[in-house]
Amino acid sequence: MKNFASVFVTVAASAAFGQDAPTEFDYPLAVTATGIWKIEDGKKSIYFQGSKKFRTPLNAVRCLAIDHEGKLLAGDSSTREVYRFDDDGTPQPLTDGWIGIPMALAVAPDGTIYTADLELHRIWKMPKEGLKEPQEFAVINSPRGLTLDPDGNLWVLSTSSKDGQIQKVTPDGKIEPFVKGHPFNLPHNIVRMDDGTFFVTDNYEHCVWKVTADGEKEKWVVGEPMDRPVGLCRNGQNLLIADPHIRTIFSLAPDKKLTVLVSSPVAEIKIK
Repeated sequence: MKNFASVFVTVAASAAFGQDAPTEFDYPLAVTATGIWKIEDGKKSIYFQGSKKFRTPLNAVRCLAIDHEGKLLAGDSSTREVYRFDDDGTPQPLTDGWIGIPMALAVAPDGTIYTADLELHRIWKMPKEGLKEPQEFAVINSPRGLTLDPDGNLWVLSTSSKDGQIQKVTPDGKIEPFVKGHPFNLPHNIVRMDDGTFFVTDNYEHCVWKVTADGEKEKWVVGEPMDRPVGLCRNGQNLLIADPHIRTIFSLAPDKKLTVLVSSPVAEIKIK
């Protein structure tokens, strides 16, 4: 995954649409977000403000990703669509409203886009330019997170699949269970590191799990100052964690040190 100086966050804005532009985010990585914030040098600004009118573009942003050319992608359940932002900052649809609830996006080096569809329990595949009817790549129950490895394998995080909560899908579409059973309570996102280690956010367990390349699992960081971690992505060797309940984005270092990248006013957050 590439590293970027800017961080994009899906949010529900703290001011009603049509009023003054919001200055703080309400629910980073929310499941009913109506906008996208940009965080640069610790400062947040509105990147895109969606309408509160249902069935309008990016009324319900569920996920974000950066494509192979550095363009921002956004999955929106309101219009059942995946969008790419053009050079003017305008979201352009990539399908014909084909996706149900896009919960996660992953982009291959050649620009191929994978989308986890929580409603239809499918992983969709489409070329970089989009496709009116994306290809069905895999059928996996309740997919929530996606991450790719250098060999082109897609790793899928599931809430409740009978075949396990982390499954590998090979480039030819073969599905192989990796983490069997249901050790995670309410997993949201997954990231793979260069050494094959995975990290998973678990909202109900108030933690980030670490899963080794051999499938060994442990709660890596638990509890305060986090509350209910949801969003997760890489930033070099660090992880960025979005915690919507306390309106905070954390940076997690390999030594488990948590620092606040940015937050909006709530009860005081203390770093131990």
